[in-house]
Amino acid sequence: MNLRSLACTVALLVLAGSAAAQGEERRFRLIPLDEMTPEQRAVADAIRSGPRAAVPGSSANLATPGSPFNPWLRSPEAADILQRLGSYLRFKSSLPPRLNEFAILIVARDWTSQYEWHAHHRLAMQGGLNPAVAADLAEGKRPALMQEDEAVVYDFSTEMLRERKVSDATYKRALDKFGERGIIDLIAVSGYYVLVSMTLNVDRTPVPGDAKPPLRSLAR
Repeated sequence: MNLRSLACTVALLVLAGSAAAQGEERRFRLIPLDEMTPEQRAVADAIRSGPRAAVPGSSANLATPGSPFNPWLRSPEAADILQRLGSYLRFKSSLPPRLNEFAILIVARDWTSQYEWHAHHRLAMQGGLNPAVAADLAEGKRPALMQEDEAVVYDFSTEMLRERKVSDATYKRALDKFGERGIIDLIAVSGYYVLVSMTLNVDRTPVPGDAKPPLRSLAR
């Protein structure tokens, strides 16, 4: 076994142990690089060499890409399209990181997606979101200390997720604050991370290590 294969094996064993420690094993087995088809490896290499690789703690930095990419690799063409869309929404959106990551946390809370919250909470903090805003959101509360633009994101995203539409008043506030491009980027990041949440929850992707899941279940 060469050093690369050994590194992949160790990483996979650590991640598998993490899943077991949290009571449920992931459903989609992590695919080592040397077991991937050429199509899967091309997508994995694109993920590992793209902008995600510069983000500390990203699943792109693992020996083999973690979730949601690992499940998506079962359909390489879809995986490639999705990872490229995600790259735009993460790194090129017209919304600043503070608001973009806040929108992602809103989706993670709505879906009780533990891994998604774990991964994006720190990014939201790095982007400048007030920790108290995230803490209220985690408890299912309307955050008390939101800035004006954060309140627009919260109301638009929450209405969209819960009501499956937004009111004229909420739409106008978002249009005045972000313009039409910003509204589309907000819709897109919300929809994309609903898909990510679905993937993570179906996979039962564990929070890394022995960390406690960050979100409690809320009554719906």
